[in-house]
Amino acid sequence: MSSIPGENQYRHLPQARLVAWLDQADSIIASAAKLTISPKDFTEILESLSNERKDSWIRELVSRGHGSPLEHSVYVFEIVCSRACSHQLVRHRHASYSQLSQRYSDRFLRRLVEKASALVNSPVPEGFAEAAGVLEEAGGSLSDFNTLLDLVSEAYVIPPTMVKAGETWFFKHLLKATAAYYKALASQTPYEDARYLLPQAVKTRVLVSMNARELLEVFLPLRMCSRAQWEIRMIAWELRNQLVKTHPAIFSYAGPRCVLMENRVRNNPCSLNDYLEGKCSFTIQRCPELVPNDKIPSCLKNAVNNPSP
Repeated sequence: MSSIPGENQYRHLPQARLVAWLDQADSIIASAAKLTISPKDFTEILESLSNERKDSWIRELVSRGHGSPLEHSVYVFEIVCSRACSHQLVRHRHASYSQLSQRYSDRFLRRLVEKASALVNSPVPEGFAEAAGVLEEAGGSLSDFNTLLDLVSEAYVIPPTMVKAGETWFFKHLLKATAAYYKALASQTPYEDARYLLPQAVKTRVLVSMNARELLEVFLPLRMCSRAQWEIRMIAWELRNQLVKTHPAIFSYAGPRCVLMENRVRNNPCSLNDYLEGKCSFTIQRCPELVPNDKIPSCLKNAVNNPSP
């Protein structure tokens, strides 16, 4: 899985990867668009469509906001993020989700317990009470910032602000909360009730399916914006980068809402890179977030700069 921003040492940040897609998505989308005005059948259109015409049809869809042909292509992502972030993710209704259940799996938390036991030179605990004891010992005896960060990153997403602060109290609080969770389980509290003790930073795994229209017109514009919450913004930018590598004819136009809005009023839409490199300028008076025209380029560049780890 691809970590964000791309290195394994950033395990405290969310992770995302594109796992499945329709290989001919760009050709199918372009052919579907042409089908609406052509007397030919779909197969004939698909087989005769040149790369140049394919790109032209997709560009026309973006410019006109004719989104229905984009719905013929679906992309599947695997995302590891915090529960706080997954609550934002599932608000996107035109998508399908399968999420790791906290009632039946404590996979990430068990990894935390196993690493903590190694750090305090204790056998890997088999019972819940022993797990709580190991975590309490780790929280009380460990003091090195990087050691604690590496430890809690097994089970939790850590905000960059907490990393930049360089203090350990946040990490120790996570260990204390996890110990309380295992104490509750030891007292025969059901998983579904014990999980109420866990911080929202706890990691979860979600499989997400979205079609190209949802991605281009809703999810990416909303979540790539500099006004989006940092974690889901990091995920959106990472997914956009992977999508561009997979189907550049479609997703080179993907960007925050200012890009979507500007491309709708231009005769020829521009790619996100064209805006970032200054090859295309914004003509809209203000973006949907009410940023005035002269401030949009700098706001867009701020959106690219995800919180540093």
